Amino acid sequence: MSDQDIELEARLTEQEYFEPPEEFVEQANVSDPAVYDRFDEFPEGFEEYAEMLDWNEEWDTVLDDSNPPFYEWFVGGELNASANCIDRHLDDRGDETAILWEGEEGETRHISYRELHEEVNEMAAALRASGVEEDEVVTIHMPMVPALPVTMLACARIGAPHSVVFAGFSATALSDRVNSADSDHVVTIDGYYRRGDFLNHIEKADEAMGNVDHDPEVLVWTRHDEPEVDVSDDYTLVADLLAEHEGEEVEPVSRDAEDPLFLMYTSGTTGQPKGCQHRTGGYLAYAAGTCNYVEDIKPEDTYWCSADIGWITGHTYIVYGPLALGTTTVMYEGAPDYPDKSRTWEIAEAYDVDIFHTSPTAVRQFMKWGTEHIEGHDFDFRHMTTVGEPIQPEAWLWYYQHIGGEDAVIVDTWWQTETGGHLITNLPAIQDMKPGSAGVAAPGIEPAIYDDDGEPVDAETGQAGNLVIERPWPGMLQTVYGDDERFIAEYWERFSDTDSNDSEDWVYEAGDGAVQATDGYYRILGRLDDVMNVAGHRLGTMEIESAVSEVDAVAESAVASREDAEKGEVPDVYVTLREGVEESEEVRQEIVESIEEGIGKFARPNEVIFVDDLPKTRSGKIMRRLLENISNGEDLGNTTTLRDPSVAERIRDQIHAD
Repeated sequence: MSDQDIELEARLTEQEYFEPPEEFVEQANVSDPAVYDRFDEFPEGFEEYAEMLDWNEEWDTVLDDSNPPFYEWFVGGELNASANCIDRHLDDRGDETAILWEGEEGETRHISYRELHEEVNEMAAALRASGVEEDEVVTIHMPMVPALPVTMLACARIGAPHSVVFAGFSATALSDRVNSADSDHVVTIDGYYRRGDFLNHIEKADEAMGNVDHDPEVLVWTRHDEPEVDVSDDYTLVADLLAEHEGEEVEPVSRDAEDPLFLMYTSGTTGQPKGCQHRTGGYLAYAAGTCNYVEDIKPEDTYWCSADIGWITGHTYIVYGPLALGTTTVMYEGAPDYPDKSRTWEIAEAYDVDIFHTSPTAVRQFMKWGTEHIEGHDFDFRHMTTVGEPIQPEAWLWYYQHIGGEDAVIVDTWWQTETGGHLITNLPAIQDMKPGSAGVAAPGIEPAIYDDDGEPVDAETGQAGNLVIERPWPGMLQTVYGDDERFIAEYWERFSDTDSNDSEDWVYEAGDGAVQATDGYYRILGRLDDVMNVAGHRLGTMEIESAVSEVDAVAESAVASREDAEKGEVPDVYVTLREGVEESEEVRQEIVESIEEGIGKFARPNEVIFVDDLPKTRSGKIMRRLLENISNGEDLGNTTTLRDPSVAERIRDQIHAD
């Protein structure tokens, strides 16, 4: 390989292993390593997941791969996702809680499977009465209230794919997605609570409808019995529709396994969001299977994934997966630090949560707040999960010690909106835990690492490169909605022979960098566009941030690339400190030394900048692009997707005050 083709250099400290507790192994859904041998029978191994569901018609072919990359799973099978998540549990678990919801203002709802059945049926009848037809995409723009999963499951019941838009997204983001999906019906809500304030949510629909290129009907839920804000007379109140259809039952529509269940829009390389289209049979099977095998969910559990349903994590691991298994899934409306920083642990204690599923961003936030907010709360998780981005070993160890009490098992997970469910993760009763590593390939999944020329890197060598998946899996997206060419271009073109009809010649490009250590564990280095070339060394931001996280005073960090005439690029490190820690030259020097010792002197940061907060999207991901713009004196550009746009502006003013 030439000097110009230097690969990502992963100078990442190897971590010790932690064995899963014996008590956990004894009760685990899956504790026999032979599971991997069963899934090596490809594609037949995935029938284990499909058999967790109820089918109206059994499939006759597990996988049709004759037209790659447009794979078809469980061909000939028919089922309904809503019936699998509700109806089939009524006899055995009808009076058990399906959704346990807590509002920010302290209201609670324990919605049993029987009550969920009633509410979903009435909403399905209301949607039909409003003219929603099978295969019409219904756009849903709603926060974390029970009406959101009720609407999703009602759409699934009548065979109408849904497109959920995260509540925090702007009116422009909403109108873009309504236009893309060509939705004739939009379902929203008047408002919701956030940090003690009632937010006017309907005003986004008001603005968005002015930019929609057709005339959809808008159905409006209300957070209370009566609207708290003005609702246009042009809209239809869901409460009025439900009153007209009280007590009605709707027969679940039998859907072909390949019929779409939902769209989930995500960012694309062209700047226009792309609608990842997920199928009914393969997706639901993969959601149920990974909830059973990776999350270790049992029907009697109380399970809490603290994500938002507006993201794919919420679809798979709040709604479809847990409900398909008949468990109790927790939803919380508000912020984790309102009215105080103990709110998460108060909920965990009050509901005796067994399994806790959160993000590294949240873990770092908990670290920043300190252990005093945890003390005095009696909760006991047996299983904890992280999802969304790589977790630094320091954060993992804090999570393990202070949240898990050193007796809970932790699984980190790597997956994407496009993959539908976990692809790289340990099965918690089988592999040892390794801080900072996503783990091994999930059963039946074939990841690999390729260099920039498309050549496979030798396995288990610690050599970094492009993470790819070499064969299909049931949870994968079907296509980009309405744009098969973009589907191929974004995910397959780079590492595939696109002229071939042989599925072995088609390789899925994840867009992430990774290394596979000699023990077979994968460590994710982050998005490949979060890479800088420092004096000929290609470094991922995650590498430097991992080194920074070793400093006890640091709560969070983000690395941005600054252009440099001599080295090409140099790193700027933006840091928030833990509560009670003052910024100082001593802390700054600790950070520099940690980077030099963990990576090398060539990675020494240009600047260490202490800030009050980091610019984050509404889902909690750090926007390093904005920090890069700040470091290089460029305009911030579009900040509408930020949770708080003023954060980036304050940092810019701080850096360029003179």
